[in-house]
Amino acid sequence: MKYIMSLDQGTTSSRAVIFDRAANVVAVAQKEFEQYFPGNGYVEHDPEEIWESQVEVCRSAMKKAGLTAADIAAIGITNQRETTIVWDKNTGKPVCNAIVWQCRRTAPLCETLTERGYTELFRSRTGLLIDPYFSATKIKWILDNVEGARERAEKGELLFGTVDCWLMWKLSGGKAHVTDMTNASRTMLFNIHTLEWDKELLKLLDIPESMMPAAVDSSGHICDTAPEIFGGSIPVCGCAGDQQSALFGQRCFEKGDVKNTYGTGAFMLVNTGSEAAVSSGGLLTTVAWSIGGKVTYALEGSVFIAGAVVKWLRDELEIIKTAAETERIALSVPDSCGVYVVPAFVGLGAPYWDSGARGVITGLTRASGRAHIVRAALESIAYQVCDVMTAMEKDTGKIGAVKADGGASSNNFLMQFQADISGKTVVRPKIVESTALGACFLAGLGCGYFGSMDDIAAIDDGAVSFEPDMSEDERGTLMAGWHDAVVRSFSFVRKDDSEA
Repeated sequence: MKYIMSLDQGTTSSRAVIFDRAANVVAVAQKEFEQYFPGNGYVEHDPEEIWESQVEVCRSAMKKAGLTAADIAAIGITNQRETTIVWDKNTGKPVCNAIVWQCRRTAPLCETLTERGYTELFRSRTGLLIDPYFSATKIKWILDNVEGARERAEKGELLFGTVDCWLMWKLSGGKAHVTDMTNASRTMLFNIHTLEWDKELLKLLDIPESMMPAAVDSSGHICDTAPEIFGGSIPVCGCAGDQQSALFGQRCFEKGDVKNTYGTGAFMLVNTGSEAAVSSGGLLTTVAWSIGGKVTYALEGSVFIAGAVVKWLRDELEIIKTAAETERIALSVPDSCGVYVVPAFVGLGAPYWDSGARGVITGLTRASGRAHIVRAALESIAYQVCDVMTAMEKDTGKIGAVKADGGASSNNFLMQFQADISGKTVVRPKIVESTALGACFLAGLGCGYFGSMDDIAAIDDGAVSFEPDMSEDERGTLMAGWHDAVVRSFSFVRKDDSEA
């Protein structure tokens, strides 16, 4: 029996998951890597550390399962999106640290582009809003601020890639400079209608087209790993950004299917089929996947801080020791005692898109304690998702059950509160790591390991449902309190005193 190995390269850790044909996890390995915060609103990773940690966990998972390269039918890759890496195509060395999707250093540039009236140009071509979240302004920042980078780029010596592209370039021994269309669609430089890098946008930001990778299907033979990495060559046959991969992993194959991933951030996607739907409520239009040259689109609402708020409770506030204990602590009090946490640590995403927003805690009284703050932090995740859900319904009509996945979805309190505050059934599959599973499915389709999408849809996912159990009056009162708290977080950082 052969297996599929998924490389799940996330914002805080690298993972490798090996699946069998029934989508059972055979082995998993994970390693956290360093987060760098060199300035106010700056977030960076070391690209070499990403690469080394990813190879290490792959080898570890293969060893745990007692497998060699010959036992792996294909590799699928899923990754943190928008994170920007620029490297020398001859030496393979990055010119600087990766600028992470959360980084807000290019907020002044984005504001300038907006003020100059380019919003509709970018929106009509890329489906995205002008925001520091995306790769385009990060590339320009590197070219403008790293000594010698622009001159080298103009000579054709530098390459750009999101994390998937970096991994495939390294895995192939520098032979493949490619990305898939889901990741390309998150750069703010890819025309999602023509499926090409947009020359006008590249020129506007003064980015040489020679830096850009080839954009390919999300499923199919993409490249082969260099034999020395895993003791034999393995084909890479699937690739998708983490949220699109989760949509595929949740088998949201039909138009109108919705999933929400509770990871470092929270990301809700609805399948819009062959239509690149335009949102009126602050959602993004994106490529969901491309298979056999046929593109499926999605609308996406992006929440920047979800599970990361729990990490903040642990690492910065030091009021919890593990993420798992938050469920027990939250349930130790009947409510948050009027406390709201708005975790706008790096601004607010959908539907607000306020890069100057910053985190606030409101409603504190002498009665407020540790448990109330922990509960309010968990509730903040559900409130943010509910805001996205409301915007999504304005664009697509009433949505049904929401499929949940991601690490934070294992928290039963959070899932029940999400069902209660949204009034929607929340369905959580047995395997909550849908990002890795989606990469497995895409790679398996690409190499013939799975015969069709119908075969994938037929695999039992052992789902558990959470039903809403809250009155409309209580729901309305809680949401009103949340929206009052959100308003208080707006525009803490002005253009003239921001991260410039």
